[in-house]
Amino acid sequence: MPDDLTLRSATELAGMLASRDVSPVELTEAFLARAKRFARLNAYITLDEEGALRAAREAEAELARGGGRGPLHGLPVAVKDQFDAKGVRTTLGGNIVDYVAEEDATAVARLRSAGAVLLGKLNLSEYALGGNVQHPFGVPRNPWDETRQAGQSSSGSGVAVAASLCAAALGGDTAGSIRGPAGWCGIVGLRPTWGAVSRHGAFPMAWFMDTIGPMTKTVDDAAMLHQVIAGSDPKDPYTSKRPVAPFEPNDDLQGMRIGVVRESVENGMASPEAAAALDAAMGVLTDAGASVGDASLPLFERGGLIANTLSDVEAAHTHRKWLRERAADYDFATRRRLMAASLVPGAVYAKLLRFRSLMRRHVMRELGRFDVLVTPAQPAGAPPIPTETGLTSKEAVMAQFFGIRSHRSPFNLSGVPAMAVPCGFTEGGLPLSAQLAARPFAENTLFRVGRAYQSRVDWHERRPPLEEAAA
Repeated sequence: MPDDLTLRSATELAGMLASRDVSPVELTEAFLARAKRFARLNAYITLDEEGALRAAREAEAELARGGGRGPLHGLPVAVKDQFDAKGVRTTLGGNIVDYVAEEDATAVARLRSAGAVLLGKLNLSEYALGGNVQHPFGVPRNPWDETRQAGQSSSGSGVAVAASLCAAALGGDTAGSIRGPAGWCGIVGLRPTWGAVSRHGAFPMAWFMDTIGPMTKTVDDAAMLHQVIAGSDPKDPYTSKRPVAPFEPNDDLQGMRIGVVRESVENGMASPEAAAALDAAMGVLTDAGASVGDASLPLFERGGLIANTLSDVEAAHTHRKWLRERAADYDFATRRRLMAASLVPGAVYAKLLRFRSLMRRHVMRELGRFDVLVTPAQPAGAPPIPTETGLTSKEAVMAQFFGIRSHRSPFNLSGVPAMAVPCGFTEGGLPLSAQLAARPFAENTLFRVGRAYQSRVDWHERRPPLEEAAA
């Protein structure tokens, strides 16, 4: 049955395509049908049926001739509507921009070069900022509980992968926008090393933290997509010229040193359920041969404050013209946030840059002691979808914009790779997630640890209990 196909991992589907057990057209039709059936989740902004089926037919014809473009040949994927895709509408999730791109973003072009079929563009928080209440294209709904949030920014990508509306997706991560939705939606989300993946053709937020990465059902899927999109690009001068090392699976973690950042689970920084799930995950990794110890990042609780203030100031600069000319076209919460960031004094910005440097020093120190650092990817299960900003006090602002984002911020501030991996569920059936971080360009270390974990658990094999809408 079509749903049996769509519920499988991307690597499994890629193998079936390569062995001709399923055709690109059959698979694409199955995903398109499922995306339309569950349109109420608001995962997509643009579902490009015509373009996807045309690409699927081309992929099928190439296979019939004995050819293949790469590891993703015929695999239906989707990308966050922050990235340009030739011939497809770009909106950035807001009311100001609406155009059809004449060129693929480099990451999108590399997906297509590897044979992927692009299903369409995915919903996101307004301009990839996160925190808006009104969504022009509908509020993305968490498929595990449709009254709950799907995460900030790359929300449509998280929903689409978790609900099996595409085989895999690309998201963007500045201060946690891949790992956050991945954590709440129960999927894998990789933030690569800063500079590992080209950002050409992606709308910016903060140039020194923006990244593009895969959002997938499994760690193997994430490794497969990362190998495709990573690498130097002359169109992005900040990309590294370092060769992309192939991932060689090894589920034995003998000699691997793992440090749990104690500040991430102490002093109320994680719910008891999230802390217990993380502790159980460390037990699994210990059984796999790793040694687990305590790590410390003294600035951990201030990570969200540092990262989000810096990124908001950068975003305010990017949006300055629209703020002057079209302020009313922003969601109220977004507009207030950008205007407030416009007033941050230069001295404060400079001081936060020093804190950023100090945070990186702490992270790199601990990554000298450990191969991988671990925190919860989210401090608790997904909260209800908000109907108002809730920004009624200084404390509320700190909690919403800085508190829950502290778990991911140390690693984007440091430019190191980090990955969210499902590690359990709350009593109410909401996903919980562990975050793994490693040294710069050590994505394969994350894949090794994450894969070893997933080979011993089944959290990633569970699917949301979606039901058809009543007639």
